[in-house]
Amino acid sequence: MKAKVAVSPERLRQFFNPKHIALVGATDKSRWSVFTFGNLKSLQFSGEVYCVNPNRDIVHGQKAYRSLLDIEGPVDLAYVMVSTSQIMQVMNEAAQKNIRNLVLLTSGFSEIGDEGSELERELLAFAEAHDQLILGPNGNGFINVTAQLTPYGLPITPPLSAGPVGVVLQSGALASSIMTLAQARNVGLSFLVAMGNETMISATDVIDYLIEDEATKVIALFLESIRQPDEFARVARKALACGKPVVALKIGRSEESARTAMAHTGALVGDDAVNDAVFRQLGVIRVSSLEDLVTTAGLLGYTGPLPGRRMGVVTPSGGACDILSDRAQDEGIGLPPFAPEIVDELKQIVPAFSTVHNPLDVTGYVVVDRTLLPRALQAVTNDPGLDFILCLTDPPRVPPEDTAPVYEQYEGLAQIVKESKRPIVLVTNTGIDITPFGREVVDHCGLHFVGGMEHGMTALGKALWWHEKYRASRDSADDEQVGVSKTSDDWYGTGEWSEYQARQFLQQHGVPVVPGLLANSPREAIEAALELGLPVAMKVQSRDIPHKSDIGGVRLHLRTVQEVEEAYRAIRMNAERRVPGSRVEGILVSPMRQAGIELLVGVVKDPLWGLVLAVGLGGVFVEVLKDTSLRVLPVDRSEIVAMLEELRGAPLLKGVRGGVKADVEQVADAIYRLTRAALSVSDRLQELEINPLRVHGAEVEALDALIKWGKATY
Repeated sequence: MKAKVAVSPERLRQFFNPKHIALVGATDKSRWSVFTFGNLKSLQFSGEVYCVNPNRDIVHGQKAYRSLLDIEGPVDLAYVMVSTSQIMQVMNEAAQKNIRNLVLLTSGFSEIGDEGSELERELLAFAEAHDQLILGPNGNGFINVTAQLTPYGLPITPPLSAGPVGVVLQSGALASSIMTLAQARNVGLSFLVAMGNETMISATDVIDYLIEDEATKVIALFLESIRQPDEFARVARKALACGKPVVALKIGRSEESARTAMAHTGALVGDDAVNDAVFRQLGVIRVSSLEDLVTTAGLLGYTGPLPGRRMGVVTPSGGACDILSDRAQDEGIGLPPFAPEIVDELKQIVPAFSTVHNPLDVTGYVVVDRTLLPRALQAVTNDPGLDFILCLTDPPRVPPEDTAPVYEQYEGLAQIVKESKRPIVLVTNTGIDITPFGREVVDHCGLHFVGGMEHGMTALGKALWWHEKYRASRDSADDEQVGVSKTSDDWYGTGEWSEYQARQFLQQHGVPVVPGLLANSPREAIEAALELGLPVAMKVQSRDIPHKSDIGGVRLHLRTVQEVEEAYRAIRMNAERRVPGSRVEGILVSPMRQAGIELLVGVVKDPLWGLVLAVGLGGVFVEVLKDTSLRVLPVDRSEIVAMLEELRGAPLLKGVRGGVKADVEQVADAIYRLTRAALSVSDRLQELEINPLRVHGAEVEALDALIKWGKATY
């Protein structure tokens, strides 16, 4: 299928706000039809709902039309539930009726294989030729909660509360689960859509639409695949620039889930480590469960900016204090001591048997004195050493005979939250559902409760990361990226280059490389060693010998002329015997260097995202501990510094235990030059690696290099 053109937010505003809807294939025998019709009626859709069925006079208790062409009035949206064999007839009738917007519930297209893909291509071509726009096929439809529009094929349980979270899902079945969970946790949605096959309207199109939707404050995604990486990156950057968090549950972390997603959608799942790096780079919050998706999106949707990581905690439980302290450490959140004046004030509020510190346990005396927790919370809001406050408390569950005191209690809490100088996050003890009475009270008071300490602390950690990313994106000047001049085709080859060729390439692009001379005789090797200075290292150079040490093609610490001559003869003999017919360019002679920190720096071509930079500590740290940081190119020097700081072995660069402190700016500059070299040959580059990049104080040099080429991609 050809590359898809993005659908504008303005066009989608028309699509998602129909005034009159036709249900094509409506029948009392189909639960899809029953549910869709029932949703529209129960949510009191104000426009006309037309039922189209050529074989029935009455469907869902009202007049049925033989075809779309028999409907007298205008139709803004056709919700199509016919079989694949009838789909093109319906498309044709819609075109004649000038119906430009269609939701296709029908399955049996690209998700089933080649035959279905051909039918989907036919469908796309017809829609494009007739200025029609399709959601689906193989999708359940959408719910515009803000406007109470529900052309959606699964049951919706009222009330459908509008709120700040827009949801985009590449799964039809999970859409209802997300909606149910949001209702249970009292997280209001602005919009929800199940994408289906994304033949015309893509997930990135809807994200773009929601960025511009005033009712949507945060966007929640369930992603099986990223079909349009360039578009995804564009809308993610747009969302960050507009201050709208994007929270994503992206499956495919395991080999099994990747296979499942491929079978389900017909789309490839990208390498998960790269996806994870791209999300961080773009400011997309990645979560690992549906609960965290809803909880994190809800927290961001209802809570203002969190200015820092200094948290104050007010709870009625000592055990909860311990749990929250542990989780705060997990999330990198600080719990500073209360200011002395706040301590003095709290001592006048809490019982004498309470110990005043952060986190604060006001004790179970709250059962006797309902004002205890809010009075303590009020005092803590004035602490100048805190950035925000977590208050652990639950909404009411069962209405008492006299509800007035309950309303008064939570109205008082709402007043504290509203007037606080610092954001207050209300967190429940567990992720238990909010009862109808609890929802009634919190809605009346305008409060939001984050569901449970575990998911709540995860959400806080994610929210703090996003706010830091957002502030950094606003504060940073335009990055230093400039246009990259493409290297002449004369540089290109196929397969793997020798180290000597790779070194020349790096030197041409300003990457610091340890000096080296190519020798093709014992005499040339000796002359090179004397010119460079003993001791030296010698390595065979041949594109036919990628693993030089495996065949005895490397000699180190050669201290005399005699050792150099002997090493030259031994290396040549090993190459001839171990790899007969190998094309040996010569023997590379380089000076030995004193020990330093060894980094692996590589650029590889990801099939989805393009060139990806990997930086890690060399040797065992990469191979065993997998201590690496990834970014998609291009990056600037500051981003490379951030990558180095992310490494678990970063203290080694800071001179831990008497080691020489690395000049990180010099290291970042060398890596940056490597990325520019890679970008200059991005059309054919498959892999470019320095292993190791030696760092000793301000000395930064590539000691070995590798380049692999592939076919040109223009």
